Amino acid sequence: MNAAEQSTEDFPPKLSQPALRALHNAGYHSLGQLTQVSARELGKLHGMGPKGIRQLREALAAKGLAFADETASTD
Repeated sequence: MNAAEQSTEDFPPKLSQPALRALHNAGYHSLGQLTQVSARELGKLHGMGPKGIRQLREALAAKGLAFADETASTD
């Protein structure tokens, strides 16, 4: 596994390429890093749309995590 594959292994597999590029260009290389940023901030990235935000939110919730401005679910 190369570094690019390793760095994105926990992003949702169906996340679009533009959204993935937006994350990488902004310096985000793992799902855990997104707990330090708000959904609103991510939405401002070129290539990141509402669907990408929703997919990331769901992936974070599955790990008991959330964006910085949201509360993690404890279900």
